[in-house]
Amino acid sequence: MGIGDLTGDDLVKVLATLANPHRIRVIAVLSKQRNYVSQLARDLGISRALLQVHLRKLEAVGLVTATLELSEDGKAMKYYEVAPFALNLTPEACAAAAETLAPRDGDAGDARKEPRDG
Repeated sequence: MGIGDLTGDDLVKVLATLANPHRIRVIAVLSKQRNYVSQLARDLGISRALLQVHLRKLEAVGLVTATLELSEDGKAMKYYEVAPFALNLTPEACAAAAETLAPRDGDAGDARKEPRDG
């Protein structure tokens, strides 16, 4: 994933997802090697429940991927790894992304509601 592959709305979601220190730490650990939830939680020093919340958010925006595998004893284990991505955030990239943002309530067409000067 690169910044040019994202719509403005997708870019906002990715940046919002990365705006959390736990998620940055998850990306950092997974950038070294893929891992399963229990070991990852131990490595990060957080609960599995909290880790699951962060992993779901990272997976939802495409920053990590998961695969379900069977261990030697037949136990299902979910492994996570970082998905390849590069975000070169420049003013030009922001301008291009802004062109694809979905309109919000109060955007274009509501100019008459703006207070006038003078």
